Amino acid sequence: MSVLTATDSRSAAVIQSASGGVARPRRRRMPAWSVSWLQVSPLALILFALFALPTVLFLVVSFYDYDRTGLYPAFILDNYKDLLTTPATWRVYVSSLKFACIVWAITLFLGFNIAYFLIFHIRSRMVRAVFFLLCTIPFWTSGIIRTIAWIPFLGRNGAFNQILMGMGVTSQPLEFLLFSDFSVIITYVHLFTLLMIGPIANSMSKIDKALVEAAVDAGASRWAVMSNVIIPLSKTGIVLGSILVFTQVMGDYFVVKQMSGGQSASIVSMLSNEISTMQYPPASANAMVLVVFVAFLVAMMMRVVDVRKELVK
Repeated sequence: MSVLTATDSRSAAVIQSASGGVARPRRRRMPAWSVSWLQVSPLALILFALFALPTVLFLVVSFYDYDRTGLYPAFILDNYKDLLTTPATWRVYVSSLKFACIVWAITLFLGFNIAYFLIFHIRSRMVRAVFFLLCTIPFWTSGIIRTIAWIPFLGRNGAFNQILMGMGVTSQPLEFLLFSDFSVIITYVHLFTLLMIGPIANSMSKIDKALVEAAVDAGASRWAVMSNVIIPLSKTGIVLGSILVFTQVMGDYFVVKQMSGGQSASIVSMLSNEISTMQYPPASANAMVLVVFVAFLVAMMMRVVDVRKELVK
């Protein structure tokens, strides 16, 4: 016991001499959980102010009663009942979902092949960066301008019809090119393909090229390598790109309004019409149904792969 006491006293003396003869108190460190909360608090406050509070406000107003003179706080389900029992609402949701699925399939095909070409066929990083930069050039301008630019190109007397007639492919202008579902889908694909290329290319860039070479050396065909190596290891990028494309298409109304010529409608355009006529409770109910619908679609995609777990790797 005396030996331990002497040793402790020597240690204390060494510490005091090293610190100038004065024993300094040890600084109290913050718990790890508090440091983590401090790091995420700015983003949490922004999300709470710009997303959570407006969503709660929409939810509350969606149960209000209303007439031509104002809003009346109440708890009624009439707004949701009228929304969900109206055939026009179901037609609009089916139309928006149809556009989303078609655009998703086309952008997935284009985005996957472009990303595969950039990652596995372009060896030089400099050339790869240049090609990817070329893909992003259209995004340097406004989406509204890029949308309207398709009107003179696809019009009855537009450049595309003139090219087809000049080549003798058709003797008269094609009417379905503009102000139709075709023009809506073409514009969506032009706007959102890059949203699919980026995440898929990022996932493919993490694939070890030795795995592909080993599969080829083992006698695997090109399709076997693609289905058993490339696609499974790119599923995180595919899911992320799909989420981006789906949410953008479901939340858009300008493209449908301009490129369909009023022949098609979207969920957001219906919501905009309700706001313009000051039907705020039905508009709020429509917004909440849209949020739940899109959240359900995203949740179904997230079941394919745990994106958070894959991104941590």
